[in-house]
Amino acid sequence: MATHYLEFEKPIADLEAKIEELGLLSATSGSFEAEIEGLRKKAAQLRKKTYAELDPWKKTQVARHPQRPHFVDYLDALFTDYVELRGDRQFGDDQAILGGLARFRGQAVVVMGHEKGHDTATRLTHNFGMARPEGYRKAVRLMDMADRFGLPVLTFVDTAGAYPGLGAEERGQAEAIARSTERGLILGTPMIATVTGEGGSGGAIALAAANRVLILEHSIYSVISPEGAAGILWRDGARAKDAANAMKITGPDLLALKIVDRIVPEPVGGAHSDRDAAIAAVGDAVWDELQKLLPLSPAELRKQRSDRFYAIGQSN
Repeated sequence: MATHYLEFEKPIADLEAKIEELGLLSATSGSFEAEIEGLRKKAAQLRKKTYAELDPWKKTQVARHPQRPHFVDYLDALFTDYVELRGDRQFGDDQAILGGLARFRGQAVVVMGHEKGHDTATRLTHNFGMARPEGYRKAVRLMDMADRFGLPVLTFVDTAGAYPGLGAEERGQAEAIARSTERGLILGTPMIATVTGEGGSGGAIALAAANRVLILEHSIYSVISPEGAAGILWRDGARAKDAANAMKITGPDLLALKIVDRIVPEPVGGAHSDRDAAIAAVGDAVWDELQKLLPLSPAELRKQRSDRFYAIGQSN
């Protein structure tokens, strides 16, 4: 897959294009190793500096990067013995949310997450990660099963929001999201949610009413998209950057507000620049948090979850 560069990465793209060009010339017109090595160091330094100074709007773009790891990538790398469970037992199956039984480092779990797809065909199949009511009802069904058999629930959040189509509204979108959120809050087993890309609105919280909420360094988590907020506040979606800068949607602000509990560092250049390292870091963080929750009783887990959400917005 060809590397996709974001707008603010253009200087890096120019350097890497020059490196590639010199590499081709080296094969036919002599060695340019010294020049190539110098450009590589310069590109690495520029990437490090660029990603150390990302504002909320640039982080929004990184969170939406098409080559960022998606749920299926985490599933393949971190879980074994996965058995997908489909359908909500009411209407049908929604492939915007995938889930089932698996083992995570030997521990039996229920795992689920939003899947956006990686090309045109899979994006259409998974509806760009925007779930319909049957997706959230499937999530409730999986959480019911986890509760019945005492299995931890691990969720991976990456959605622009719930699907706003007419059919979804007719089938009870708001009620389905509310039921899924409620089910997470009263779950008697450990639940850990990780925002791996874009955590948008109720579509995200429906899978994130957890004991611990983790977020990747360049992910975002918000009640509405920056474009949506700009449209409401200024009737101008082009002011999305202004909205993003005001909304406190990035990891450090969310951690300070007690909306998330932990920021998972990403490789320099974002999770898309080194997918294996990013996925491994998420796995280590989730495992660490799970070990703290496994000894707790159902009553203790519910109280911890309740205390966590009641603390949001409270000042010390």
